[in-house]
Amino acid sequence: MFVYRRMVRFEEVDAAGLVFFARFVGYAHEAMEQLFAPVEGGYAGLILARRVGLPAVRVEADHPAPVRYGDTLRIETTVARLGTRSATLRYRMFRASDEVLAAEIRHTVVTTDLEKLVSCAMPADVRAVLESHVEEAAAVSTGRAGHAGGG
Repeated sequence: MFVYRRMVRFEEVDAAGLVFFARFVGYAHEAMEQLFAPVEGGYAGLILARRVGLPAVRVEADHPAPVRYGDTLRIETTVARLGTRSATLRYRMFRASDEVLAAEIRHTVVTTDLEKLVSCAMPADVRAVLESHVEEAAAVSTGRAGHAGGG
């Protein structure tokens, strides 16, 4: 599991004083960018220099509790499924003050050649980062810890 913390900014809340629901997808993307910090050049290097992207093909979200301006979120990122060209990341966002689950997002990405805009094999360093955060249940279901196969 990878943990990322961030404080909710003033411009991220709506007229009701709560985080606008679509912002949680942005928070998830921030966590994914931080997850790939170990890759040479980080996430930006992957996109800009190597021209390998991880665009979303599916996003699901649940919002069981509100989040307000000034709250700090603790975002736990895990890999729920890892294929040869795609992965599903799970982000569980907790209010740091009381550890209440505020949002859960499942985000499926496909490794993409950004020049040709077609899916491509997942680079070894990207796979290594993802494998190091595979959920225990996903690892057990394949019979191989850290590798979940599939496409």
